[in-house]
Amino acid sequence: MARRMTVEAATYDLTLLLDPELEEARREKIVSDVETVIQQHAEMVGRHDWGMRKTAFDVRKRGDADYRLIQFHATPPLLDSLNHALKITDGVLRFRIMKLRRGTPAPPDLSAAVIGTGAGTADDDD
Repeated sequence: MARRMTVEAATYDLTLLLDPELEEARREKIVSDVETVIQQHAEMVGRHDWGMRKTAFDVRKRGDADYRLIQFHATPPLLDSLNHALKITDGVLRFRIMKLRRGTPAPPDLSAAVIGTGAGTADDDD
């Protein structure tokens, strides 16, 4: 006797560290292209632009990066496609795709925060 099971695509986080020396339009194009591929084959869950931040260590001789988080449902073929595309895309300093466990809390809203600079305080005016 065969059982039919609906299999829900797993949810993934894609963290992108983009070269801060690229023009903003080029960085946005990279993110837009990734989102297009995801939407063609799966479902977007969310997008978080965390902005320019210090990296914990130099990545390709850069001490800062433009951090982006894209959350989506995916299947292995889409993951393979994204992995290949991001490896050869100029301007991507580093990326990581991680499968989320059920019940993982939503990511923090870091868009307004300044992390790792050590220079800013809540009283500083920008």
